[in-house]
Amino acid sequence: MRLSGFTDYSLRVLIYLAAKPGRQVTIREIAGSFGISAHHLTKVVWFLGQHGWLSTVRGRGGGIALGRPAAEIVVGTVVRATEAQTRPGDCFGQQPDACRIARVCALRGVLHDALEAFYAALDRSTLADLVRNAPALAEVLFVRSPPASLQARFA
Repeated sequence: MRLSGFTDYSLRVLIYLAAKPGRQVTIREIAGSFGISAHHLTKVVWFLGQHGWLSTVRGRGGGIALGRPAAEIVVGTVVRATEAQTRPGDCFGQQPDACRIARVCALRGVLHDALEAFYAALDRSTLADLVRNAPALAEVLFVRSPPASLQARFA
């Protein structure tokens, strides 16, 4: 299974905030750290805030922070919400008849089981589990000057 860019960015934002909890940061700071567009992160941050995973404060001195403790944010829940259109095959769509063999094909059951196993594995981890190596993450994420390769992409 391949996660969408939206899910990838959502998890990056959450990991960034959980790696150094208790402070507010800006979207631009996160974008600069990962070398990605702040514009793309704006929609992600809004979505995460709508689900209560982030708290946002607008204006001068504002920023974003985790909306709940990292130990309460289950990775599987985040991925389910961000991958709302997850369909491993046409037979999972709105029109199961889109596939000629859907009525007699066993693949749908196999794919369903695989998807359930995928989410079961994600449900065993929280955001806190993902940042158990916070000191190593901090060395990479919170450097004063990102590597030149990221600076060039972000400029």
